[in-house]
Amino acid sequence: MGIVADLSLILVFGLVLGSIAYRLGQPVMLGYIATGIVLGPHTGFISISDPHEVELLAELGVALLLFAIGIEFSLKELKAVRRVAIFGTTIQMLLTIGFGTGVGLWLGRPLSEAIWLGALLSVSSTMVVLKVLISGGLMGTLSGRVMLGMLIVQDLAVIPLMIILPQIAGSGFDLVAVLLAVGRSAVFLFLLVVVALKVVPRLMHLVASWNSRELFLLTVVALGLGVGYLSHFFGVSFALGAFVAGLVLSESEYGHQALSDVIPLRDVFGLVFFASVGILFDPAFFAANLGRVALLVGLVVAFKGVLFAAVTYMFGYRNIIPLAAGLGLSQIGEFSFLLANLGLTTKSIPQDLYSLTIATTLVTLVITPYLARSAGPLYTAYRRRKQPDAGPTEAVAGLTPDVQPVIIAGAGRVGRSIAAILSEEGVPLCMIDLDASRVADARAAGYPVKFGDASQEPILHAAGVERARLVVVTVPSAVLAHSVVARVRRMAADVPLIVRTDTLEEVHDLVALGVGHVVQPEFEASMEMARRALMHLDVEPTRIQRFLDTSRRAQYGADAETEAGYASLSAIGHATRLLDLEWIQVAAGSRFADAKIGDLHVRSTTGVSIVAAVRGSEIDYNPGPDHRFQPGDFIGVIGRPPQVELIAKLARASSDDDASR
Repeated sequence: MGIVADLSLILVFGLVLGSIAYRLGQPVMLGYIATGIVLGPHTGFISISDPHEVELLAELGVALLLFAIGIEFSLKELKAVRRVAIFGTTIQMLLTIGFGTGVGLWLGRPLSEAIWLGALLSVSSTMVVLKVLISGGLMGTLSGRVMLGMLIVQDLAVIPLMIILPQIAGSGFDLVAVLLAVGRSAVFLFLLVVVALKVVPRLMHLVASWNSRELFLLTVVALGLGVGYLSHFFGVSFALGAFVAGLVLSESEYGHQALSDVIPLRDVFGLVFFASVGILFDPAFFAANLGRVALLVGLVVAFKGVLFAAVTYMFGYRNIIPLAAGLGLSQIGEFSFLLANLGLTTKSIPQDLYSLTIATTLVTLVITPYLARSAGPLYTAYRRRKQPDAGPTEAVAGLTPDVQPVIIAGAGRVGRSIAAILSEEGVPLCMIDLDASRVADARAAGYPVKFGDASQEPILHAAGVERARLVVVTVPSAVLAHSVVARVRRMAADVPLIVRTDTLEEVHDLVALGVGHVVQPEFEASMEMARRALMHLDVEPTRIQRFLDTSRRAQYGADAETEAGYASLSAIGHATRLLDLEWIQVAAGSRFADAKIGDLHVRSTTGVSIVAAVRGSEIDYNPGPDHRFQPGDFIGVIGRPPQVELIAKLARASSDDDASR
């Protein structure tokens, strides 16, 4: 079956070994590389039939990886730490390349190979560091932001390295050839970006208006790979063209959805790429050169660890940040695999240097989670021995974002109605919808809105779900609503959820997922119509309220309304619809606190009638003279405005103030 059988083996073994790596607390990428090692020609196990064909397919993985990075790139994420990210990373990479070149020469390598080795050692692993930050809950800390900023710049630096390094071969560094290659690539990419910025947004707007997920996905993939092929046709790297396509697409409003759609393809072909790395890895070489690998691992981790710590300290970061950066970024990254493959393909480096680099990289990736997790305990031990010097207090505590939005999944009529009310109250919000026309309507109404599928992580992350005060799901599709809820719960376990649904079965399922409030539009409409009908028939308000409460409990269940304060607000809302009255809250220390109605003589002194009292979820209609108020109770009163204003002052003022008057 040829390539079909090879792909089947890679996918099956990638699933098994990736799962094992995940269970062991390692990046699944290591499982994918192990897949290539197991299926490669060096182990004597089941071997793939044509490694060269797999390598060709792996180029798609590289292109899609860079395409996704181009879409994800955001100057906003660099803004807060831009100095250390841009200048600090530049210093780090140049010094690491110089260090690696020196190590290569010390190992007896020619100058060109030594420079390649330095470049391969200069990049750290975005995948592994992200995994450590997410698992440790450190994404929002200042140390996490510093590390991510430096990693983003490193990832971008791979692009010029892909242009420059192939010119360094044989006799060494040919400055003229490098300048010509960089100049040719820069001119082509500049023209490409200028044209793409005019064409791509219009094309994506047109395709999005068709509301076809299939055509949208095909357009995204065709853009990435098509621009990559165009670059290759003009003598520029295929992967570099894909990166530029992603960069252009990121500037459009469809970038987040494009990223959501391309991630599954990126991950599948990324498996093929990392498996191709493993295929070229020779376990016998590793065993025979264990000493050299261990030496190189020690040198790299020590040098990069100290260098990252020194650079972050030099840019003014104190407390735990230098230690966290040094331990967290001291490994060699996954893009070193990409550069090593490029070097092997262009015959710039020999097989043994490739194998040495891959072996060293794998070892550093394996030990990184343990090194990174040790930063906290080590810093705590240091603090116990010595008081830290002055530095930003937020370095340890992390940064708290200023904006906590309400996210509305669905920009249809229901979603826009909710947005109108929240906007009137000045509540920050962000809407999400995959329908281009609804997005346009929401934007025309002045609401912040993201184009995309609200069940996808990049879309929710772009909307700010990790810091959201509330998520309201108004989409009519039960399947999509479940997907949104499940994704929100994985990204922000404690955020409150209000979800629209249609059937009783869906209510129970959503409550089981942790949804606090479930609303069925048809049921709520029937309750409102029943309330109005019973009022028209002169049924007592208390009987109407009991009927509504019983019906809602039967429909939604007792667990669907559990958030603090909801019961009181719900009870007040129900009672307000039944009676035309004003509500006053009893303040601690006021005349009403811990007093009986009969002792207050409210009717005779103010002319106001107390017709209801709410405590928690309990409503007392027409409370008697022995009813005792407590601080926090809500009192429902009927009277003329001046009378209501007088009793409101009595309920809110302290007893001393009341006595003084």
